[in-house]
Amino acid sequence: MTTKRAVGILLSVTSLPSRYGIGCFDRSAYRFIDWLWEAGQTYWQILPLCPTSYGDSPYQSFSTFAGNPYFISLDALIEEGVLSREECEAADFGGTPGRVDYEKLYSARYPLLRKAYQHSGAGEDPGYQDFVRENGWWLADYALFMAVKNRFDGAPWMEWPEDIRLRRGDAMERYRGELEGEIGFQQYMQYQFFRQWQALKDYANRKGIQIIGDIPIYVAMDSADAWANPELFQLDGQNLPTAVAGCPPDGFSADGQLWGNPLYRWDYHRETGYAWWLSRLGHCFRMYDVTRIDHFRGFDEYYAVPYGETTAANGHWEKGPGIGLFRRIEEALGWHEVIAEDLGYVTDSVRELVRESGFPGMKVLEFAFDSRDTGSANDYLPHNYTENCVAYTGTHDNETLTGWLGSITPAEREAARAYLCDPYTPERELYKPLIALIMRSRAKACVIPMQDYLGLDNSSRMNKPSTVGTNWLWRLEEADLTAELQELIRQFAERYGRLNEAP
Repeated sequence: MTTKRAVGILLSVTSLPSRYGIGCFDRSAYRFIDWLWEAGQTYWQILPLCPTSYGDSPYQSFSTFAGNPYFISLDALIEEGVLSREECEAADFGGTPGRVDYEKLYSARYPLLRKAYQHSGAGEDPGYQDFVRENGWWLADYALFMAVKNRFDGAPWMEWPEDIRLRRGDAMERYRGELEGEIGFQQYMQYQFFRQWQALKDYANRKGIQIIGDIPIYVAMDSADAWANPELFQLDGQNLPTAVAGCPPDGFSADGQLWGNPLYRWDYHRETGYAWWLSRLGHCFRMYDVTRIDHFRGFDEYYAVPYGETTAANGHWEKGPGIGLFRRIEEALGWHEVIAEDLGYVTDSVRELVRESGFPGMKVLEFAFDSRDTGSANDYLPHNYTENCVAYTGTHDNETLTGWLGSITPAEREAARAYLCDPYTPERELYKPLIALIMRSRAKACVIPMQDYLGLDNSSRMNKPSTVGTNWLWRLEEADLTAELQELIRQFAERYGRLNEAP
């Protein structure tokens, strides 16, 4: 990351304003980049860009390599002449501008994208042909996976007929033949996604904005990654898990969290020179300027829960690959900017892994005053931050700063005010001095969720872990991006020596 003190904003692409139901790579995204630059920012941190499955979480995806078709700009397809303005405006994407309606989005978006594919003449497009050829190492499996999934009405691959579930040669060829058109459609959506994303990222970089991407440590069980590469994971002879990922019980969850992701066979990865990880992170390093890796502590030790358990209570810790993985990555790919998400239960060995890697870890202000966490709260007090960290008020998994202030105990709120030496600021405005608090820390970078700059309550929270149905919904409206807000954010950046530099 930049050696100069810097600051950025956390905002999911889904949360951008758009007339088509969800944020995407349209003009609003380009305007937001302009707005960020004028607000003195250096970074735009986003959430994973991959296609989402049940629950709409970007951390449970059908592929770690593919892009989310929801982000394809329909306006760009209109300009190409493969869709009409009338077709797009007639579609029902939901009637609430500040919320994503995923059910209506799913029903309306894909028919339009299919029409675009039918009108595109993609098979004669040299750009499309080059993309399919250059990305065949992941795209062939992904496109077939999605085509077969649609053939079986969205069923997880673990429930497919045995021949295709176990990828027997005759079945693979038969489905490729039967589903040729659907495979082409899946490839076309990826072509459009990546060409549009690259154009947007190039624009951001020219404007002086760096993109912080985000990847989960694990892949979803129902993914092209697990289906196409069962040898990478702790699966049995029928390609079902023997153990799955989670985290143990703690002061925040009596049963722990059962994530259900397949666990890696680290011995196999080590034997192959971490080839799959080189492909995965090489892909990320091309997509982003900085890559945040979620649940970084899992590279030191990971929590394994026997498959079939209904809670995470009976799991146990196993050793991960440690620093050897990251030495191999640097040896093969060179040095790249990474943020290590080292939150949660942090041991001395996790701290040592982060230190050895050289990657900045994360500090979250909300954790500093949590009376339930008696072990590491002091790590999150801003006077203890080191330079090599990225400071946050909160993340996509936390309450908004204003919501957090309203939910903590009176004693915790008093501790926060005492730390600020501020008994006077009205509670509705207290988010501002709290943002200023981490801005003046030693952390070389700060990232503030947009909801916190807006002073929004928990109705605008992005995600509440271990719940489904109410997450990943919040969106900005054009009216939120005012000149006054922009000036406030710029003043924060300038006051604390974090103002961006000319590109």
